[in-house]
Amino acid sequence: MNRDELISYSFYCGGEYDRILKAIRSKKKVTVVKIDNAITILDEGYPKKLLDLKYPPFVLYYKGDLSLLNEELYAMVGSRDPCAYALAATKAVALHNQDRVLVSGLAKGIDACGHRNAGKSIGILGCGIDRIYPLCNKDLYEDLERNGLILSEYPSSCDPYGYHFPFRNRIIAALSKTVYIMQSAKRSGTMTTVNEALELGREIRVLPYDIFMKEGLQNNELIYEGAQPVRYEEIAF
Repeated sequence: MNRDELISYSFYCGGEYDRILKAIRSKKKVTVVKIDNAITILDEGYPKKLLDLKYPPFVLYYKGDLSLLNEELYAMVGSRDPCAYALAATKAVALHNQDRVLVSGLAKGIDACGHRNAGKSIGILGCGIDRIYPLCNKDLYEDLERNGLILSEYPSSCDPYGYHFPFRNRIIAALSKTVYIMQSAKRSGTMTTVNEALELGREIRVLPYDIFMKEGLQNNELIYEGAQPVRYEEIAF
């Protein structure tokens, strides 16, 4: 199989991992399409860190500067509806790490705050590479398209199905050397990223909370279980 055939399977299957795998194994005949803004698992430039995954994406569609994948990458993840403390800390961590490249999910809340304050950043989508989701981050999407990098395993026009996002989080965890957890809940997309990072042996840093803040219960629980807290030296004012 060559890269054009693999991209064609991905396009035909809407980027759905299981469908692509089934199509490859059955040698299904599909119309070959040629797409320039895609990198495949067969390509030399494919991010090697993604090969640590149990399910490495077959194809990544992109907009922006692919060379950012060669920089030192870190992630920040957290709630779409964060408290003021989490937002302030997210901004402080991003400003402190101007010499590194942030990886996050282009979602509302912690993701958007991190992207807006990072020196350079990479946004990982859970929908088609051409879809701006959520629409409130349209300006952020356009900024990353010009000055950063947008990646998705889903080709153009694919809708943002709910199950795409927890599966997308494995890519965020795998690309990053360090994953910062800014505000989490027991059952959340943030925790899927935590679990992926733990399986991959990535460094996890967790924002500690005042014991009277209910928003921080899960973060503090992660620290009690052995995760390293974000230190004063890791933030900027």
